[in-house]
Amino acid sequence: MELAKGDVVAEKTVHLSRESLVRYAGASGDFNPIHYRDDVAQRVGLPGVLAHGMLTMGIGSSIIGEWIGDTALIRSYVVRFTKPVLVDADEGAEVTYVAKVGAVNDDGTARIDLAVTTGSDKVFGKAQAVVVVA
Repeated sequence: MELAKGDVVAEKTVHLSRESLVRYAGASGDFNPIHYRDDVAQRVGLPGVLAHGMLTMGIGSSIIGEWIGDTALIRSYVVRFTKPVLVDADEGAEVTYVAKVGAVNDDGTARIDLAVTTGSDKVFGKAQAVVVVA
């Protein structure tokens, strides 16, 4: 696979709804009410219901996996969260993922940098995956 630094290898916008959060809660076992109840989220100082961080992170790895063709080729994946994804009860939230080649390594791997945004907010401060490309 021929890659160069700066190449966009995957781009996807995902719509998250409150239903998405309930489904993820059921699958993950994370039933923290800040992920489905506005009153609880606001009581603890949040602006509203937030998407699970692991959900937004997991979507990122699945997008990289779809591009590379096999999630077993992902050697590492690290994320630093910057801002949560606020999921409106009626409109939900649009989350955009852009995966770019950050470096091509001599060992047959590449570093993929993942930019994730919702509106003008940057969701991840740093998100990088190392994938096998040779």
